[in-house]
This record gives sequence, structure tokens and C-alpha cells, in this order.
Amino acid sequence: MSDNEKPTLLVIDGHSLAFRAFYALPVDSFQNSEGQHTNAIHGFIAMLINLLKNEKPTHIAVAFDISRYSFRTREYPEYKGTRGETPPEFIGQIPLLQEALAAMNITTISIEDFEADDILATLAAQGTEQGYRVLVVSGDRDTIQLVNDNVTLLYPSRQGVSDLTRYDPAKVKERYDIEPHQYPEIAALVGETSDNLPGVPKVGEKTAVKWLHRFGSLDEIIAHADEITGKVGESFREHKENAIRNRRLNRLVTDVALPCEVESLSKQPIDQNAVRDVFAKLEFRTLLDRVMKLEGIEGGAPAEPTVAAPEPQNLLDEELEAWLARQSAAAPEGLAVEVDLTPGTPIAIGIAGASETVALAWQPGRADYAPFETWLADESKPKIMHGAKHQIKALRQAGLTVAGIAVDTFIAGWLLRPGGQDKTLSDLVSRYLDETLPVSDPNQLVPEVEPTDAATDAWFVQRLVEPLLKRLDAGSERVFRDIEMPIVDVLASMELRGVAVASNHLASLSNDLGERARGLAESAFAEIGREINLGSPKQIQEVLFTQLEMPTTRATKTGYSTDAASLADLQASHPHPFLGLLLEHRDATKLRQIVDSLIKATGEDGRIHTSYVQTGTSTGRISSTDPNLQNIPVRTETGRHIREAFCVGSDHESLFTADYSQIEMRIMAHLSEDPGLIEAFRTGEDLHRFVGARIFGVEPADVTAEMRTKVKAMSYGLAYGLSAFGLSRQLRIDNAEAKQLMSDYFERFGAVRDYLRHVVEQAKVDGYTTTIFGRRRPFPDLKSPNRTLRQNAERAALNAPIQGSAADIIKIAMIHIEDDIRSADMTSRMLMQVHDELVFEVGDGEHDELERIVRTRMGDAAELSVPLEVQVGYGANWDAAAH
Repeated sequence: MSDNEKPTLLVIDGHSLAFRAFYALPVDSFQNSEGQHTNAIHGFIAMLINLLKNEKPTHIAVAFDISRYSFRTREYPEYKGTRGETPPEFIGQIPLLQEALAAMNITTISIEDFEADDILATLAAQGTEQGYRVLVVSGDRDTIQLVNDNVTLLYPSRQGVSDLTRYDPAKVKERYDIEPHQYPEIAALVGETSDNLPGVPKVGEKTAVKWLHRFGSLDEIIAHADEITGKVGESFREHKENAIRNRRLNRLVTDVALPCEVESLSKQPIDQNAVRDVFAKLEFRTLLDRVMKLEGIEGGAPAEPTVAAPEPQNLLDEELEAWLARQSAAAPEGLAVEVDLTPGTPIAIGIAGASETVALAWQPGRADYAPFETWLADESKPKIMHGAKHQIKALRQAGLTVAGIAVDTFIAGWLLRPGGQDKTLSDLVSRYLDETLPVSDPNQLVPEVEPTDAATDAWFVQRLVEPLLKRLDAGSERVFRDIEMPIVDVLASMELRGVAVASNHLASLSNDLGERARGLAESAFAEIGREINLGSPKQIQEVLFTQLEMPTTRATKTGYSTDAASLADLQASHPHPFLGLLLEHRDATKLRQIVDSLIKATGEDGRIHTSYVQTGTSTGRISSTDPNLQNIPVRTETGRHIREAFCVGSDHESLFTADYSQIEMRIMAHLSEDPGLIEAFRTGEDLHRFVGARIFGVEPADVTAEMRTKVKAMSYGLAYGLSAFGLSRQLRIDNAEAKQLMSDYFERFGAVRDYLRHVVEQAKVDGYTTTIFGRRRPFPDLKSPNRTLRQNAERAALNAPIQGSAADIIKIAMIHIEDDIRSADMTSRMLMQVHDELVFEVGDGEHDELERIVRTRMGDAAELSVPLEVQVGYGANWDAAAH
């Protein structure tokens, strides 16, 4: 019988491959909503799917160790004794992996007193004897001894499990220059560090192979020990017992009494319901699809939701009014609006109670929709939405008043998982209801799956509230209720208002920057004597490191780095006219792209309507997109020219700006309770001059600009986990001076050091950080065995309470300012939020009242041990209104 005609037995070392998957995949990216880490399971199953697809085994089994103790540890207690404690993130993953394998109808085997390798060896022996082609999948090199004409080892060639090297006898010979059955003899002589089996000192792999070629086996090497000359011969004769013991322990057992026969391991169809249940618990949506497709099942999820949504009713006038009154008496209703993207107005509206839904095919001006309009505007009628801001804007553009939005499930889901990827209603339904919301593929011209209607979406939204809110801790619930939900309406209003821009000014600026970029390019080409593509990293590398022979930067996969930071460092250490021109060209090109994005975003009303992303960061900071108003330079001349284009509208008298002064350092002073920092802020002195005087031992008036720059960089850098090396690079000083600067800083402001240490240590205990107001940010990687992930998490955890508190403070201020302006029936209005700055249009005669409201509300947004200082300014444009 040829190999192609033989049945294929696939046997896998469960623990070995799971551990490799664990260390290959980032811990923080694989965690379900219950906090269970799943990276080892995900990596293992992904590998298994590929094996099933590529190898098409007829029979399969996965072997697991019961514990690290076996007959080998009884004989040699030190066996595997140097292995560390199991990483806490790995704990709990093996039982879940076994549960997933059981759902896939794959047999798992564990035998008391034996290791998984012994089970693999026994299965390989039985399979070979019974005429199977055997594939052994293991990351343990001891399994090389199993390889023969009928047994192939698939061994992970890298840390992960995605790339498996096939070891047949020829491959073993090529790699080790021995026969497979001789490999344990090499291991016996050399020793196995991972198993804590010391070998013969001075004997390496080459020596062991040479001896095997000469004598044939370990027994023969021992028999001819006296013939081995030199120091290595002496070492072998002195330590040969190590080799004898190692060979005894690394010999795999091929006759373990198994609980099953090979023929009973035939590949069986999966249990579809069990697989869906387990994969839903693990939150493996993509892997579920892959498993189902492998089984020939179209779609990894049911075509319909687990629980059928009620059929929408079409109600109008008195019937609609009666329905709304009946539903509102029971509980808040779900509300969903389908929006026509081009004009941004409603197409259809869905309302849902606990067991009934209503669909309205929206048409403006219809009198029979009056009950809905009344309900929508009633603050006392709480409504539940998903992604409310976009829908609120659409309703308002249709002339409707919107009030009483009590819960946005999108925001609640983000607060629970601020770094997660739950972006859609379907994501939340899958995670928190364990159901499937049918979603059509946007890339299909004729979708195979009909998308849900607005009424069905509203019903799912209404059902999500309880499982979401019950998972919020008390602090997160306060942030949700008092900050995140009220700010939704404020941001929607700001987006609708937009900000006026001078289009001619932007067009002129774009032309000037274009001319400047062209001039810089021509000058750069003259320096090197030829034209190149200044946007091509490959061509830049060739010019800098080959033609100009400049020192290389850090290595990347595509050569040497040409990013902005690397080239700026290179220019500082080895200045060259071409490199200086290149950096200036990049700056001009980037600024022109910013200006062009503003031109493109200007609406027919002459205003830019950015979109504020409330859930775009893990810290709670609001970001801006389409266009991004937060990437406009503040202190450069060109940045000022760009800000000049943002001007007051024709129906208002001026722009007004208000900005928190050094808010993050004030929060640092409050949280650290450092008496020195608190004194600086309470006395109203310049913070960095005050700190500089303490560090350098001079009077505040004698703090030079250079001293102040160093202190400022360090003060802010410490809050972001800046190291002495990072500080030295930033300030372009030597590492010793940076270390001394940090040492002097902490000597005089020791409470800051103690606070920063405590933040990380407490986060390691809790698993998260909290802001002053109770906002949580999880940091699972603080316990990661991966050093890089752990250190990145430590740096982020340092600043999370500070940056998150700053985000909370400005949101609270915005909420109260908007309320006060509306209550006073003023025509002044808030237009933009950019970092810690707010921009307003001032109504006629409202200058003093607006400033009073803004100063008061920004100043009392938080009770800190130091005052919140607010700087204000007025002008015809954004730059002129700077302070």
C-alpha cells in the first residue's frame, strides 16, 4: 500500500503547542468579556484548523500532561525542576481548550504518571504497526526519536505554531547528520537545559555527532571511553553517568496502556451546537467561521438570531400614542434611526419595548407622526440607543427635538472594554447576549444576508441594557451617567454648528506650501546631483547610507529607518544639507496635506463640521476626525497661519478661546500630594521655573531658558514613563546628565516618585487604573510574561490616571458650560474642543457673561488640591484669540 493510500493518524502534544501559542500571541489581544485570557487556545485552534485542512487526517488525537510529575521525576526529582511557575494568564486555558476539542469531537488523552510525549510515542508505534501514516506534532525535540519511514514530525520552526517544519529521516539527517533513533543519544551527551538534565561538560552537538559516527551508539561510546583522548575524554569518563541517566529518562515509552484503540480515533463531524457554544464563550467569531467552513457548513453562525425579534408593527396617530404610553410605563424604549448618509437625514425609525416593536418609514411633515415627535422631545421619557450621536444629528437635521437619551450601548460597551474592538451593535449582541445579529457584507453588491431593520436593531439595543449596565462597577457607572452620556448631546451640537473658515486663506496657504515644497525638493536634488522620489524610503536609504555614506539608523525589515525621529537624530549628530532640506520638505508636505484636508472638509455653508470621536481612546480623551483638528501645529509660524483661517461667523462678534494651563501637572500635584508641586501652583509661580530653581539650586529669576526646557521635558516625560535614555535623546544631552537630572528631581519631589511607583504596583494588583472620577482602564499586560508588553503596559499605566482625569475634567466643564449657555438663552455657542482648549463664537453683547460662565465651569469642574487655572483670549480668528 502506498503512503497516499494509507490512513493518516495525526497526534498532537497539547501542552507543548499550547505553550508555544501562548508566548507567540499577545495576551491583551485575546481576552473574553469575563477576563479569561484565550491566546493559547486561539493559537492552538488556528494551527489545528490548518493541519486539518492541509493534512486531511483520517484519525486524530491530542495528548496532554496531567502535571509536571511522572515516573521520571520519581527517578530524578530534579527533572524539569528549573521550569518557572505557570504564567497566571495561561492558567485556565487548557481546560477550555480541551472543552473546545471535545466540541469538535477530537479525542484528548492524559495518562497518570506519563507525559504527553509517551502517549504520542505509543500512538505512533501502534499506528505504524496497524498500517497508518503517522504525523506527530510537537515542540519537544525528544520526539525526533519517533521519526521513521512511516512517522513524520511536524515541529514548530519559530516561537509560534504557524510554521511547522517536516522532519522525515532525510530532514533529520540533513539537520543533525544522524539517524532519528540516534537523536536521544546526542541529547543524552549534550544535556537538555529545558528538562534540567545536565550533560557531559565540554561535549557539544558536534562532538556528540562525531562520536556517534565513530562508535554507533551511546553504549558503544561508553564501552570505548578509554579510546577518547584529551580533556573531553577525561570529562566524559568523569561524567558519563549523566549521559546514562539522561538516555534512560529521554527514552519515550511506546507501550503505555491507552484508554482507546487507534481505530476509535477516526475523524468525526463536529457537534455544531457545542462548537458554537464554546466558541461564543471564548469569543472566537473568526475561528468559528473557519471551523464551520472546514466542515462544509456555510456561515459560522446561525442565519437567524438565537431569539427571534418581534415582527414590527406599523402604527400611527392614536394607535402610536397609545403604544408609546403603554411601553413607557414599563421600561425605557430602544430607539434606532436608519440614516441616509448623503443628506444625513432619517430614512426609517424603529422603537422597541420588551416584546413589541414599531417601524416608521420616516417622511418629514406628516401629522400622523406627531405622537412620536412628542415622545422624542420628552426629557422624562428615557430612550436607549446605540451610537446615539450620529442618529441625534440626523433627527435634528430633520427638524426634530431630541431629549431623554438615557443609555448609549456603544458607549457602555466601550467603558467596559476601552481597548477592545467592539464597534458595532452586532459585536455587542454576540459578546453580551450570546446571539447573532445578521449583518450583510458591505463588499457584496447583492448581499447574501438581509440586514436587520431599524425596529429589530432597536429591540436588540433595548435588550442589551441590562447585561451591559450590570457589568459596570460603581465608578464606571458614575462616569457613564454623569460624564459620557451627557457629553453625547454636547458633541452632536458642536458637530452640527461647525466652525467658519476663510476658504481663500486656506487655498492661498496650500499654494504657498506647495511652492515651498517644490523649492526645497529642487534644492535637495541639487545637493545630490539627481532627482529622486523624496517620499520613497528605499530611495532615501540609498542616498543617505550609500551615496552620502552617512551612519546608519536603526535596522528595519526593509533596510534602515527613515522615519522622522531617526532622521532628526541623524541630522543632529551628523548634519548634512540634503538631510536638512529633506526634513523641511517633509514638514511642508505634511502641513499642506493638513491644509488640503481642511479645504476638502469645508461645507457649502462655509464651515467645517468635524466628527468628535468619544470612544477613540482608552484614556477617555476626545479625538477629532474628518478632518482632524487636533493635529494642527500650535507654536510654529505655519500652524498659526492655518489657525488664522478659522474665523468668526457673520452672525457673531468674535471668537473666544479658553485653555487649561498645565492641567496634567496640576493633576499630578493633586494625586501625588507632593508639597513642592502644590506650593508652586498655589503661589501662582511659573511651574517649570519653580521646579528648576529647586533642582539647580538657584533663585527662580536665575533659571535660564535652557534649565526651564530641561525641567519641562522631564516633568511631562516622567508622567509618560520617560526613561533617562529617552530624556537624554529628547534633550540631546548625555545619559549621565539625564540620570543626574532625574535623580535631582526625585530628591526634591520625592512624592512624585512614590506616587508613580504606587500607580503601577496597585495596577498590577487590581488589573486596572482609575481616574479621580472612577474611570477604569484595564492593563492585563502588567502581568504578561512578555517583557516588552509588560514594560509598555507599565509606561501606559503611569499616565492613565492623569490623562484620564484630564479627559474627565474637560468633559464635565463642557457639559456644564453648554447647560448654562442654553439656560441663559444666549446666542454664544461652543464650537470646538482641541486637547485642553475650547473655542466659542461670542454673541453680540455676551462677551462678559460668556467669559464668566466658562471661567467658572472650567475652574470648578474638579476639586483638586491646587487651582485649575484657565487662560482666555478673544479675536476675529483662532490665532488672534490665542492667549
